[in-house]
Amino acid sequence: MTLLVKAHSTGRVVVDVTPASAGWTHVGFKALRLAAGDEESLATGARELCITVLSGQVDVHVGAQAYRALGSRASVFEEASPTAVYVPPARTVRIVARGAAEVALSSAPARGLYPERVIEPAQMQRSVRGQGSNTRHVCDILPESQPAEGLLVVEVITPAGHSSSYPPHKHDSADASQPLAETVLEETYYHQLDPAQGFAFQRVYTDDRSLDEAMAVEHRDTVLVPRGYHPCVAPHGYDLYYLNTMAGPERRWAFKNDPAHAWMVAPR
Repeated sequence: MTLLVKAHSTGRVVVDVTPASAGWTHVGFKALRLAAGDEESLATGARELCITVLSGQVDVHVGAQAYRALGSRASVFEEASPTAVYVPPARTVRIVARGAAEVALSSAPARGLYPERVIEPAQMQRSVRGQGSNTRHVCDILPESQPAEGLLVVEVITPAGHSSSYPPHKHDSADASQPLAETVLEETYYHQLDPAQGFAFQRVYTDDRSLDEAMAVEHRDTVLVPRGYHPCVAPHGYDLYYLNTMAGPERRWAFKNDPAHAWMVAPR
């Protein structure tokens, strides 16, 4: 099975990744393209949900509670954080677009330990990682420091000509004897490009190369990362955005750099 999930160029559903379609256990991801007045209804079932308003503005109804006029940016490439909504299991959800909008739905198994809440842009930490042509801009939407049972959600903008998720790192094994060691997290990358006709590259590979897939990623494509290292490169002329959804047995992001390339970040 290819790790590249191509976007639908028309219709409401841009991409829809379920644990069954991905062949894994935890992460679900769906992106929706909504016109003014469009409604999307769903039930969370046994999963928690993070609704990220990528662009445009929507009303989100969770049961009888309405959260109105969520979202304040026209594009994911604006220097602004999104608005998000955390929804626990066993809830009904209705999303209504106030105009053209795009939303992302990230989900993972949960028991219902935390109440629903709106995550405002001002609550999200923004940072810059890397240096030189490895610089990228990060917004933590639902990091491990904020309440959730399994989900980790983050967005990244990689400027044209830069690399990202680099040096290559992985989070696919755990050692119970080392509490601070690498964790096991499934991950999706939902990509956008500016200008939209561009493309980027992503490689997913393991140490033994039993998994080694290099992909040309186009606007709104999604890449599955079941295991292995997963760096990205944005060619000259095209900025790269991606939204990461991660989840696994432990809600903690701890990774290992590829030893062949770890010298780039080693102390000198």
